[in-house]
Amino acid sequence: MAIYGIGAFYEEDVSDEFIRANIVGAGWSVRDAPELHQFVRSLKVGDIVYIKAFPPGSREIIVKAIGVIADDAIVDDQNSNGIVSCGRNVRWVSTRQFALPQPIEKNNVRANTLYEEFHPLVQRQILARLVR
Repeated sequence: MAIYGIGAFYEEDVSDEFIRANIVGAGWSVRDAPELHQFVRSLKVGDIVYIKAFPPGSREIIVKAIGVIADDAIVDDQNSNGIVSCGRNVRWVSTRQFALPQPIEKNNVRANTLYEEFHPLVQRQILARLVR
């Protein structure tokens, strides 16, 4: 099991659509972002995902929802109503938004679309809200 942060801003915020459809994923085509498609496909059942926002200049990570990868299915344009081009089904555990102060870190990946969360302070905050 791992923890992943995933963005949901594809020219507009699609966080609510992710939550309503019980999915997360990439909005870019496989031609434009093959690495993101491979990353999404590599997620495992039971992995924890959180929808995040980290606007430029912000000192906070906004966490919009926390969930768990529900199955091995790969979601695409057709079975997501065009929300994602490559995605995964999620069981949302918490949809209560909260902010975390940006931790002091050398490898800031917060602006990336998808990343594995390694920072122990962020991991603790995500896990604490997952078990409530």
